Amino acid sequence: MMNPQILIVGAGPTGLALAYGLARQGVPFRIIDKNAGTGTASRALAVHARILEQYAQFGLAERNIIQGHPILSLDVSDGNEVKATVKFHDFGKGMSPFPFILSLPQDEHEEILVEELNKIGVEVEWNTSLISFEDKGEGVTAVLQQQDKPAETAEFAYLCGCDGAGSMVRKGLGLQFPGGTYKQLFFVADIETAKPAENMQKMDMYMDDEGFMLYMSVRNVVTKRILGIVPEKFNDRTDLQYDEISDYIENKIRVTAAKVNWFSTYRVHYRVSEQFAKGRIFILGDAGHLHSPAGGQGMNTGIGDAINLAWKLAAVIQGKAAPRILNTYEKERISFARRLIATTDKAFSTIVSQKLRGTLLRQYFVPYGLPAVFKFPFSQKNAFKILSQIHISYRDSPLSYGKAGKVYGGMRLPWIQTARGDNFAPLRSVDWQIHIYGKAKPELINFARSQSLELHEFPWNAQMKDAGFKQDALYLIRPDGHVGLAVEKQWLRVLKAYLETYGIVAFGVE
Repeated sequence: MMNPQILIVGAGPTGLALAYGLARQGVPFRIIDKNAGTGTASRALAVHARILEQYAQFGLAERNIIQGHPILSLDVSDGNEVKATVKFHDFGKGMSPFPFILSLPQDEHEEILVEELNKIGVEVEWNTSLISFEDKGEGVTAVLQQQDKPAETAEFAYLCGCDGAGSMVRKGLGLQFPGGTYKQLFFVADIETAKPAENMQKMDMYMDDEGFMLYMSVRNVVTKRILGIVPEKFNDRTDLQYDEISDYIENKIRVTAAKVNWFSTYRVHYRVSEQFAKGRIFILGDAGHLHSPAGGQGMNTGIGDAINLAWKLAAVIQGKAAPRILNTYEKERISFARRLIATTDKAFSTIVSQKLRGTLLRQYFVPYGLPAVFKFPFSQKNAFKILSQIHISYRDSPLSYGKAGKVYGGMRLPWIQTARGDNFAPLRSVDWQIHIYGKAKPELINFARSQSLELHEFPWNAQMKDAGFKQDALYLIRPDGHVGLAVEKQWLRVLKAYLETYGIVAFGVE
């Protein structure tokens, strides 16, 4: 019998998050990367509330927050004066334990994950490439090549491609990657300023008829990340240097570089693979979807893919769920990726359109603030929900069933403070669990105990109704903190039928 393990190809944030999720649940795997080590550039910066919530389940959130710094607000200006201020901390208060955007450079983010994996005995196999692979139905055969060593043929139960936009795994599966490319040339720069930032907890957006730039503090008080559109006259250049557009940048945002640590130009793509899974092979992160930089959604979506797939793979390999549960990975994550393209990327098109930038600033940002960018109702709380990804819902998933109060199957469990802390604390087990906001019936308690299924009772209060819960209703929570089942009565037959449909057994059961 083949040793049931998983091959993870790619050790960026997505692959490392998948590795950590599997390691925490005791699943054997290998993780390889063709590079010599973690990235050396800051690249993606934003870590959003939903990812921090899921990192908190693994005990990873605190270290990330200590190493990064929270961004609490956004100032939108036209180069002369601030036209609008968006306060993430105020908008998100009461909705998440992390009501901010965490600024954490991707290279530091990756180093944290690698170090935490090392602590639990997992090493990334650097300088190792996937040469070829074949899904044989009963397993996957992969040929691996480590630098200066003979090729190795290995057998795995599943293969996960976390190998970026040019994914060899996606191409090897013959999957189309439809989408498009924005016509503008963009630049990104990490610079050091002579003058320290007065406030590291805010970022700034500049926008007028001529241009668009986003800039924020990174790492320390003198390092800034600037992202924007290259002036049109340079649009066809492939060798552009920072000093050629430094006057343009300084005139618009009044930021002067004493030193340039990193500068790059690039085209922005928006694409979603036609499939995220084929047989025993999955693709995650940039291998499956590419997004505009609007709202810093790309890396967070990739990590979200990893967290979604990790618990499902663990359940199947450990015999805690039927293999068909793996079909829900693509169903849940591809629909979210497509929705993201339809919202943030359309909004980004509006922001970068030369004809619309000034109009957008005058008509939307000034009277309403950021929410208009996402084409959702003009509610500041909605803006936080969308930007932070706490609005992600798998309502159309086969794993989602029922509704009790305003809480329905598929939605992220609403966060509330309780007398003993909060209702997210039990999620640290990364296992199926029952939540009762009120009083659990003895027969439900006995059933949960017989199945080694965690049951958490939270004494009822008015705040729970405000959050959407119904008193004494039954909520079955998935290992990733989403509601699987919501029923108004504590009906054991409904709970049993749900568990039996996917052969779900609590990880605590041996």
